[in-house]
Amino acid sequence: MSVTAVKPYDFPAKDVRANFPAPLLFIGWDEHLMFPCPVALPLPADMPFGALAQAVLPGVYGVHPDFDRIDWNAVQWFKSGQPWTPDPAKSLEGNGLGHKDLIRFRTPGLTGIQGSFS
Repeated sequence: MSVTAVKPYDFPAKDVRANFPAPLLFIGWDEHLMFPCPVALPLPADMPFGALAQAVLPGVYGVHPDFDRIDWNAVQWFKSGQPWTPDPAKSLEGNGLGHKDLIRFRTPGLTGIQGSFS
């Protein structure tokens, strides 16, 4: 839905990178409605992408009964809605991720609690 301003709409944005402790990365787990929208996490740009699965996502999605069954080698990643293959050894920034980027992941064979999404 578009918005038409009735007066000038000229002020500094509040969500710029400088206003956060680290760049924000939005991460969503497709087909798992227990988490209906992506989470926004401040993550250091130099953090290796591979650390997401090992150190970050368990604290976010670990309460889901399917989380421990994820085969991280089979996960399908999406960046801005397009299939994407990140390099786990490279940093978030090295994988082309910046402030307020959105990535999503799909876990083949796991489609919600007891297959509730299928």
